[in-house]
Amino acid sequence: MHINAIIAEIGSTTTLLSAVDGINTKNPVFLGQGEHYTTVQEGDVTLGIEKALKLLEQKLGGPLDWDMFLASSSAAGGLRVTVHGLVYDMTVKAAKEAALGAGAIIKHVTAGKLSVSDFEKTRSINPNMVLIAGGVDHGESETVIYNARMFAQSALDCPYVYAGNTAVADQVKEILEAGGKKTTLTENVYPKVDELNVEPVRKVLQDLFSKHITHARGMEKIEEVVKYPIIPTPAAVMQTSQLLAQSFGDVLCVDIGGATTDIDSVTQGNPELAEYASTPEPFAKRTVEGDLGIFVNATHVTSMIGAEMAHSYPNFKDLLERLTPYPQNEEMEAFAAFLAKYCFTTAIRRHAGRLKYYYGPLGRKKSIEGRDLTYVKAVFGTGGILSRSRYSSRILNAIRSMAKQFPNELLPSGEVKLFRDKHYLFAPIGVLSTVDEESATRLLHSSIEALD
Repeated sequence: MHINAIIAEIGSTTTLLSAVDGINTKNPVFLGQGEHYTTVQEGDVTLGIEKALKLLEQKLGGPLDWDMFLASSSAAGGLRVTVHGLVYDMTVKAAKEAALGAGAIIKHVTAGKLSVSDFEKTRSINPNMVLIAGGVDHGESETVIYNARMFAQSALDCPYVYAGNTAVADQVKEILEAGGKKTTLTENVYPKVDELNVEPVRKVLQDLFSKHITHARGMEKIEEVVKYPIIPTPAAVMQTSQLLAQSFGDVLCVDIGGATTDIDSVTQGNPELAEYASTPEPFAKRTVEGDLGIFVNATHVTSMIGAEMAHSYPNFKDLLERLTPYPQNEEMEAFAAFLAKYCFTTAIRRHAGRLKYYYGPLGRKKSIEGRDLTYVKAVFGTGGILSRSRYSSRILNAIRSMAKQFPNELLPSGEVKLFRDKHYLFAPIGVLSTVDEESATRLLHSSIEALD
């Protein structure tokens, strides 16, 4: 059977292959999926791909051949980045936004000149990439030059990206390259006070990830299978979120996994509140809550829920012992959904900003700190439980009461529309959009289901 594309999502634990046909037609179609555990630990990720492919072929009734084999990956540790800027609330924050939007896992952040302890911690992390920023254009430059010299003298061998004061960009590159460091220059992530410029940095980080992921343990043979650039899975979901924004306006996407809950929002916020913002926010923003997951972090989640946990599930300790990534019966699915609802509401509240008041010589003043989600009109759920569970609607509906519950938080209104990624395709669609955005958009619209 000949099909247009197979799109692999190579995760830290599972590898999922999605078959798609009808690309470049008015009706691209999702044919099915095959899933197998990821074989990075065996030293060759293609083994898991081959086994997932066999399962996919069994479902579709025979051998497959294809025009394109595309992939995203969060295996081999994902895109581990350390970020080094000048002032935490300015260039450091801007660089973090860019790295998160590129699908990075931020392992360490520093502000100002690197201390010995910060430098040693960065070295011990052994990141895939180092992102150096700092200073508005033609502003402070001493810090980035100092930090560049520190890294140039180190044994830390990974790609370096400079996204700081452009007036000294060439000097920073010369310093790093004199130390044998592969260095890429891009636009300043914070070129002027209160101005973010994250997209060029995101693009550079994703391009470098595609080039270097094949050097990660277990990923060396991936180029034998995948001939197109591999992008980080979180970046693929962000791509899909931006496609959704083109059709639905301001949107919020929630991905609840076993270890983390990821939130992507694409919104400018309420223009009437913009003047009260304490710091600028990017149009597309991603946050990752590393303590909110319904399998790896399930025990931690039950402790955060507190007394309500014991009230709703007196036997929750027994249920935790029996919990698996794929609930085996209705009782376990309901328990996983209970945990997921807490992850859902908590992650959204952390992603959202706050309305605050302070008092000065002229009386009370209003201030907004963080992300304004009040203009979000549509919320989308993806990930195993939000895509496939009978409880997905109940979990997503929780957002409709949050604005009333937490009036000082900048949350979507109770009128927000709800959708789910019914085929678990947000990451594959994001990958497809990098080679055929029109087909990806059409497939996306056929893959989302409106909920009451």
